Amino acid sequence: MRKNLRIKIITAVVMLLLFIGTAILLNQPDPDEVLSSAQKRIFAVAKVTDILSDNAAPDSWTEGRRIGEQNLEVTVLTGKYKGKVLEAVNYVNAYFNVDAKLGTRVIVRLDFNDAGELYVLSIPNYDRSSVLIIALLAFALLMVLVGGKQGARALFGLLFTLINLWYILIPLVLKGVPPVMATIIIAAYTSAGALLMLTGFTKKTLCAFLGCVGGVIAAGVFAWLVTLMTPINGFNMSEAEEMVIRASDSPLQISGLLISGLLLAALGALMDTSMSIVSALHEVYEQNPTITKKQIFKSGMNIGRDAMGTMANTLILAFVGSAFNLMILFQIYEYPMIQILNSDMIVIEILQGIAGSVGIIATTPLVSALCAAVFKWSRKEEIEKSREVTEKDIHTFSEFLP
Repeated sequence: MRKNLRIKIITAVVMLLLFIGTAILLNQPDPDEVLSSAQKRIFAVAKVTDILSDNAAPDSWTEGRRIGEQNLEVTVLTGKYKGKVLEAVNYVNAYFNVDAKLGTRVIVRLDFNDAGELYVLSIPNYDRSSVLIIALLAFALLMVLVGGKQGARALFGLLFTLINLWYILIPLVLKGVPPVMATIIIAAYTSAGALLMLTGFTKKTLCAFLGCVGGVIAAGVFAWLVTLMTPINGFNMSEAEEMVIRASDSPLQISGLLISGLLLAALGALMDTSMSIVSALHEVYEQNPTITKKQIFKSGMNIGRDAMGTMANTLILAFVGSAFNLMILFQIYEYPMIQILNSDMIVIEILQGIAGSVGIIATTPLVSALCAAVFKWSRKEEIEKSREVTEKDIHTFSEFLP
């Protein structure tokens, strides 16, 4: 027990040090880099302390949303200019509808006029940070209350995955590392970390990790083959124009970003499928250690077939949901089906759902085979070790016999 705990601690420390070192190395600021226009903008949280005038009124075509203009007095609550009381003009329209009331917390963009005086340039959003923090805390609390220690470990695993994506994967891609290769490496690293936090250094973790990585690779290979035949790549994405502008003076490789995003979207489902099959097979094996490899594999396939349908639906419906508004527009304008099925957006959404599902299909037999091999192999070692101990005890006892 102490040995396993020591191994877990050493593994956690090594992974943490590896993450910190890599993140620091990749996120070093470039001394010659010029601040972007976004970095030069000044944003702050402010509170509406007075409504000087308000001519906004509900409009029928916006389903009752108010449209018009508000003159507000706001007090800056954060940043360098905290405490400043400023006047602001808030233009309320159908799309950027920040309908301020007395006491409303908003995000303000600050600027200086020609005379060097500070003023509110615009009010782009409500201040939603407090609501998001409460929602996140409620989510974490529910995870811990319902899941106990496993729920807490799952939270740490999720956090570990997110910070690796932000501080390691994205900087790697921006520095010119091929996106697909970087994504597979980080997917393997983060899934290993998340699974270790969830189940510790066990046979279950090993099988789930290898199955997850295998599923990610299978999804990537399938998507790569389809994108070659279609053809379609990162330049077909809606953000491609901005990416091209950014890539003009950086080593960013756009063509692989489509597959990278697909792999990241499928990673969670693949990890879930792998762990579900492994946990079920481990329980079956613990209840019946005499079960054969063939029976373990068959049980894994039966369990995996049930998971396949639900996870495939989850992936495809998630991607369809992200394109739901576009599908409504297709219906409104009565686009012909041949145009819908061949549009970049719909092809990308369909490909993402199918490739992720292919990863899940590949994960099922792979995890089942791994469990059959690893569980029975380790049990064989335990039996041989037990037999050696028994034979030694018999030999020792026989010395006392006349």
